[in-house]
Amino acid sequence: METIILFSVIILLASVLQTSTGFGFSIVATPFLLVLFDPREAIQINLILSLIISIALILKIKHDIDKRILKRFITGSLIGLPVGISIFLIMDMTLLKLGVGLLIVVLTVLLVLKFRIHQSDRRDLVIGGVSGAFTTSIGIPGPPILLYFSGTATSKETLRGTTLAFYLWIYAISLVIQVIVAGTTRDVWESSLTALPIVIIGLVLGQMLFKWISQDLFRKLTYILLLFSGIYLFIQQF
Repeated sequence: METIILFSVIILLASVLQTSTGFGFSIVATPFLLVLFDPREAIQINLILSLIISIALILKIKHDIDKRILKRFITGSLIGLPVGISIFLIMDMTLLKLGVGLLIVVLTVLLVLKFRIHQSDRRDLVIGGVSGAFTTSIGIPGPPILLYFSGTATSKETLRGTTLAFYLWIYAISLVIQVIVAGTTRDVWESSLTALPIVIIGLVLGQMLFKWISQDLFRKLTYILLLFSGIYLFIQQF
């Protein structure tokens, strides 16, 4: 019973966060899902539920998507995905996650200190590539895009819309790769199905929250989640 309650709370909070901001499901859900499931199952449940949220919202947010940037993100990720797999196979995961976690924290601190960058076609491609590499190496595609959009002072609507649309692509490809390479289990699909009603509640609450959040509060929430993801990757290795 305690496991069911914990699972429900995790999925609800992560769904609300993903719906209201366009990111955060993996950051919030994955650490706790790893307590309840083995790594393969936790990652696949995360991918499935993130996909469901993106599919549910895509028509509602399609007018917020910057399609030009999205295309360049996807193009860049085509290079990044195999690079990430190669890194996963040849690098020590502890060192990789320590380095990535430290980098995210440092860059987030720079953003808090008002460091800004200019958006360009080339940088869009690079960020898409880095995000793709992050997905197949450590399973978290969000931080590079969040850092980039925060640094370019992108509106919360465009950030959420473009990020969710990109996740629709990157998570679908990652799930296929996971199932083919690592296989899957009945528990993954039964747990995902069980979580559906909770995800629907999270979608409704997240939409309400998105309308209430100001641009300034949205930016601060982004910084908090980035710091959390960086610190989590760092301390997870000890």
